[in-house]
Amino acid sequence: MKQSQTLIPTLREIPTDADIKSHQLLLRAGFIRQTASGVYSFLPLGKRVLRKVEEIVREEMDNAGANEMLMPALQPSELWMETGRWNTFGPELMRLHDRHNREFALGATHEEVITSLIRDEVKSYKKLPLMLYQIQTKFRDEKRPRFGLLRGREFIMKDAYSFHDSYESLDTGYKKMYQAYTKIFKRCGLNFRAVIADSGAMGGKDTHEFMVLSEVGEDTIAYSDTSDYAANIEMAPVVSTYTKENEPLKELEKIATPNQKTMQEVADYLNHSLSKGLKALMFKVDEQLVLVVTRGDHEVNDIKLKNLYDASVVELATEEETRTVIGAGFGSLGPIGVNEEIEVVADHAVEFVANVSCGANDNGYHYVNVNPERDFKISKYADLRFIQEGDSSPDGNGTILFAKGIEVGHVFKLGDFYADKMGAKYLDDNGKAKTMVMGSYGIGVSRTLAAIVEQYHDENGITWPSDVAPFQVHLLAINSKKEEQRLLADDIYQTLKSAGIEVLYDDRKERAGVKFTDSDLIGIPYRITVGKRAEEGYVEFKTRVGGEQSDLHQSDILEKVNKLLGK
Repeated sequence: MKQSQTLIPTLREIPTDADIKSHQLLLRAGFIRQTASGVYSFLPLGKRVLRKVEEIVREEMDNAGANEMLMPALQPSELWMETGRWNTFGPELMRLHDRHNREFALGATHEEVITSLIRDEVKSYKKLPLMLYQIQTKFRDEKRPRFGLLRGREFIMKDAYSFHDSYESLDTGYKKMYQAYTKIFKRCGLNFRAVIADSGAMGGKDTHEFMVLSEVGEDTIAYSDTSDYAANIEMAPVVSTYTKENEPLKELEKIATPNQKTMQEVADYLNHSLSKGLKALMFKVDEQLVLVVTRGDHEVNDIKLKNLYDASVVELATEEETRTVIGAGFGSLGPIGVNEEIEVVADHAVEFVANVSCGANDNGYHYVNVNPERDFKISKYADLRFIQEGDSSPDGNGTILFAKGIEVGHVFKLGDFYADKMGAKYLDDNGKAKTMVMGSYGIGVSRTLAAIVEQYHDENGITWPSDVAPFQVHLLAINSKKEEQRLLADDIYQTLKSAGIEVLYDDRKERAGVKFTDSDLIGIPYRITVGKRAEEGYVEFKTRVGGEQSDLHQSDILEKVNKLLGK
């Protein structure tokens, strides 16, 4: 491809609204342009990288026995109503009406569509297992689109779905997808971890996220310092053991704590550590009010609360709702004297405290010398807090450390969550109707592109891994007005192209400095510069990573490039 004949609008300045490196560099290097908030056009270079990632995905999915298809982005609301997700998926689902006032959604995911298709087309166990996938645009109405391609409202995704006649078969399919994903992200050159995760609105139980390690990641990974255990912080169980504080119980006392609202403010005011206070938060769990109590140095994990109640929706109650039933606002809540209609649950650590403080359910007041069972009752104790660095690893090996990660893939064991609700059945070998079991497997293709840039860049621009780079070689003619340079560059261009090597040929009438700067910014792995020694047939050969350079004769270029590319 000749650079003069394509669209690569590079920028010298960092866009003011781009906060992270991948967003900045993809804009500056001319890979993407924003069309609307969270919506991007992929320019020629960006499209080439997308295609490279898609090719890797297709190869590994095909090797795993999956078959590619394409489903509609426009989905009728009736399908989502069958599973109940029309009401529970949330505001991220983009909804619209056609001219006949029928409700539709733009596909955020395709479980309902694929399940309706398979229930109509597959009737016998002889057709199972079956695995299908697509690569398609998805839509989610993110409240706050940010970080460029990492959190958009329109994005490219690979989603696959498997259908089985048994959970043993599902386990086998899940392992195949897990292994395929591992191969995909390794081929993309990424440093990643597969972590235990929550299934969220997707349904099902067993699930893993594939996380690219990056400081800009919005997810926190809890991992062992001595084993391969890794989980999303939401899903990491706390296995720490507690011992009862060995001190005589003191008399309960209610004291004024004016203008002390946060746990730290109260702890400072009462001159004790955070761990000597109790935190109480009011949640709505499928519309049921639940007061959750933790130690002051711990944070409530709403995913664990959701799983405890097997709930569909868990959210914090508003201050107005809390005042209505408790009589006090945030900052003064506690478990003493709570209305019996409100269930009170607590994290395991609360059972072992002694002589602690807590809100008095009276604005501006707290109790001190509070003790469980004597002063308040808990309906159930459970693991309800986020794991912390330094806690014991859940697998019994080592202690927990944290890292930030970008989610690029997610694999789910859905079980019969969708098949049961939508009537996807098959006839077994005895002619008896049984419900199918399913798996769901997603990869954010456009998000993977951005994650690669987060891990592969330097102070001058992007440093693409060879397998996903838009081109393999960047050929520069320093002064295309000089015939000897132009002729040699043209000859090298044709030679490399004929050998099947992808070349971006900078034949523009630009200054050498502009060409070098753009080349570093774009980040193609190998650069060939045709300059002063063109008459002798010599060029400068340079690697983008490491900056190693040497003079190379025209006759040796093809062998050199082929060797570097492993051909």
